[in-house]
Amino acid sequence: MLLTRYEPWSAMRQLQNEMSRVFDSAVAGAEDGSNVVTSRWTPAVDIREDAERFVIAADVPGVDPEDIELTMENGVLTIKGERTLEAKDEGDNGYRRVERVYGSFYRRFTLPDTADAEAISANGRHGVLEVVIPKRAALQPKRIAVAH
Repeated sequence: MLLTRYEPWSAMRQLQNEMSRVFDSAVAGAEDGSNVVTSRWTPAVDIREDAERFVIAADVPGVDPEDIELTMENGVLTIKGERTLEAKDEGDNGYRRVERVYGSFYRRFTLPDTADAEAISANGRHGVLEVVIPKRAALQPKRIAVAH
């Protein structure tokens, strides 16, 4: 007797993945030199805030940290990169199933006014990109003396 695990949402996930692939391939086909950036996949991120900083942790397994581009412009932090598939040999490459997504990724985050764009730092380790965005020192209210 063969037992099969029941996963009620797997069909919905599969439909969503297929729709994303169709949309991405249609958009990627329009490589006309415009400044529209498309993504083959989107890394998951965690964003946390404490008293001194914001921290973005992005899952980018298989991506060399040197191949990730971070830019900051007009209050928007952009993370771009690409995960490449190992070189394929012609013929049988041994794969029976490929589920990991490969290709370029692109994420944008609008930063609050309290973020110090000049002091942003990033490091990649164990497939996680960590971007640290310090907060600017809060301006203290200025007391103005009233003359009499």
